[in-house]
Amino acid sequence: MELCHAVLNSPFPGPELDHWSLANGARCVMAEMPDAPLTCLDFWCRAGSVSEQDGEEGMAHFLEHMLFKGSRHLPPGAFDLAIEALGGSSNAATGFDDVHFHVLVPPERTRDALNHLLELVLQPTLDPEGFSMERDVVLEEIAQYADQPSEQVLQQLLTRGCGSHPYGRPILGQRASLKAMTPAAMDGFHRRRYLGSNCCIAVAGQSMNGLGEMLAESQLADLPSGDISTKVVQPVQVQSGRHRLSLDRLESARLLMLWSAPAASDQAAVMGIDLATTLLGEGRRSRLVKRLREELQLVESVTMDLTALENGSLITLEVICAPEALPAVEVEVNQILARTTEHAASVAELKRARQLVSNGLRYALESTGQVAAMSAGQSLWNRQQELLRPLDHLDAWDAERICSELCPALQPEQACVLIAQPGETC
Repeated sequence: MELCHAVLNSPFPGPELDHWSLANGARCVMAEMPDAPLTCLDFWCRAGSVSEQDGEEGMAHFLEHMLFKGSRHLPPGAFDLAIEALGGSSNAATGFDDVHFHVLVPPERTRDALNHLLELVLQPTLDPEGFSMERDVVLEEIAQYADQPSEQVLQQLLTRGCGSHPYGRPILGQRASLKAMTPAAMDGFHRRRYLGSNCCIAVAGQSMNGLGEMLAESQLADLPSGDISTKVVQPVQVQSGRHRLSLDRLESARLLMLWSAPAASDQAAVMGIDLATTLLGEGRRSRLVKRLREELQLVESVTMDLTALENGSLITLEVICAPEALPAVEVEVNQILARTTEHAASVAELKRARQLVSNGLRYALESTGQVAAMSAGQSLWNRQQELLRPLDHLDAWDAERICSELCPALQPEQACVLIAQPGETC
């Protein structure tokens, strides 16, 4: 506890970062963590689902799967075996804006792990037989996702709120698009997106001598430079409105609201919104939780999240309750949101919110995996900075400014509202 207290209350800016770029525009960052028992290597690319063109829905996530099915020098399964032999582990994830692949290994095995990682990501074979088999895996993943009512409710909120914007589409894609995909089309997507200026590699852990020279001579340096993306994505703008949905096997009723917010690049605004959503929906003393769950005992849970995205961020509110409580819950939520424009946060409320936001970012500095992800994600999107730099914006948001500038946009009439109840699928 003493160590945590020291981390959370010291002016320590986070691990020292060394940023540089290769000749082709690929970004590199080293985050020094001398005492870390494991080193994390994290490769990021601007190749999330937002990069997909018409007919490619699901391509980014499918490609993530296919990269593990073999490369020029790594047959199927060899990458996992190689990383395990180094005493490490690996994983990957596809998001709206980007995709990333990371490995955790003992520091002395960093060089070998880096070679394996770049080989995996940059030299896929996209074997037709493996392609067909892995497509079935992805289709089964879609079927499992569709069988989870709580996940479907959230997807319906995004679909109705974001409309035709890529953020409204499932990252897993559509069955029809996936069934029509070919290895040649996937190779085209890989060539189009995996370019030098679209990629970043982060290494977090003990300092590695010669890392710069090694990357300059690696497959990462061999990538073509430039971003030849033909698709310009406009900022997301949530379509306000009120919708109803009934889903079989949904265990409880839900009131969901979705709002749009400034893009991740506007860090000052994002930090202000983070404070506002924390004041409203994080912890027992937040306004929504305190009133709905602690005082009135109307709900099972209240969750309010900010998802910072490059083409406009999204704010979601999800309240879970018994179906018969929905009318009263919606009235209370609307009243609480309305009062935020009239009654600014107290000194105690704002202090608590600032501490929670600050703690959330500072706690991430304890893990090489999180440090590598933060470093790579920021660098990929041209925000080379100390990892705790966003906290500098917190003091600019006093209670009155949050009340006057942010709370008016967090009203029910500005939101996409979805009322979901158990019942037959409609």
